[in-house]
Amino acid sequence: TMLPEKAKRVFEGVLFDVYQWPQEMFDGSIETFEMLKRADTAEIIATKDGKIMLQEQEQPGKPPFLCLPGGRIEKDEEPLEGAKRELLEESGFVSDDWSLFHSIEPSHKMDWSIYVYVARECKFKQDQHLDAGEKIQIRWVTLEELLDLVDSGQLGWIEQDFRVQCVRAKYDRLSMEELKRKILE
Repeated sequence: TMLPEKAKRVFEGVLFDVYQWPQEMFDGSIETFEMLKRADTAEIIATKDGKIMLQEQEQPGKPPFLCLPGGRIEKDEEPLEGAKRELLEESGFVSDDWSLFHSIEPSHKMDWSIYVYVARECKFKQDQHLDAGEKIQIRWVTLEELLDLVDSGQLGWIEQDFRVQCVRAKYDRLSMEELKRKILE
């Protein structure tokens, strides 16, 4: 969802900015409309030797959680560039085989896109370069283990459409074959 040209930023936050604009209603009256804006983000389905990379992550003030590698795309950075940077920083791995799994705008009230990429046959390049508020351990799982973790709720920090595809794949053979093809082949 894109902000209208007439929108003005009324609050600048660390993660979210608030924009407002006057909007003419059907009866001719004017109401103030509002939308949040945040940096686009990338999630990476990273594979190696038929397994998928997960992160056991800790952040200050939050209980530890499982997630895919990823994070914010920097201003003036293309989504794929941001995904490659995040994978390298958070895991130390790189890939020469990237594809866009899908992208989504999760809310019509927020100017924000999530890009989910597949990075196949990752190779270790360097040590992690983590933010001060990150502790990350890398864990490799099979596709079946990934589906079990998603279905059980243990892997809750993933993009919602990918979550739905994982649950479908767990219980439907054709969906499993399609997901395996999109990620591992």
